[in-house]
Amino acid sequence: GALREGQFVVHTSGRHGLAVLAEARAVGARAIAMHPAMTFTGTERDLARLSGCVFGITAEDAERGLAQTLVSDLGGRAMWVPEDRRTLYHAGLAHGANHLVTLISQAMEILSAAGADDPAGTLRPLLTAALDNALEQGDTALTGPIVRGDVETVRAHVQDLAASAPQTLDSYVAMATNTLD
Repeated sequence: GALREGQFVVHTSGRHGLAVLAEARAVGARAIAMHPAMTFTGTERDLARLSGCVFGITAEDAERGLAQTLVSDLGGRAMWVPEDRRTLYHAGLAHGANHLVTLISQAMEILSAAGADDPAGTLRPLLTAALDNALEQGDTALTGPIVRGDVETVRAHVQDLAASAPQTLDSYVAMATNTLD
């Protein structure tokens, strides 16, 4: 009895669209799925990150105006995601953000094993440039031994990782294989 006809119900799940609000819609509520494509820390820095953030929105035509207004009021940009593409949309975000964290954490582990006293400081300029280049140029931004066809360097990487940072070896090989492809 908490929901009524005409009431707006909005959820922020990335994976789910309107189907999870079927019961609310059945009583006449107007549903919107509005997911911010952003990582949140639970701190005061989160609110500022919404400015310029893309929101994956799934809504019926009648609710699109309100959804657009909500996103605009938060300083964001709307991306319309069809119901049957929500999981794919969310997979793209999770693959990019979550696996980036894993990749960077492993790179810091490798640099620590190599003796770096500030792995994050060592990586920050390189990763910032690489991220900017990748976002602008896609995979044509690739550099390094795989692009050069330097098999011996990659082989040496694999040997040293196996000896000094074995927990990173599987992902290194998987990413190297995908980079090659």
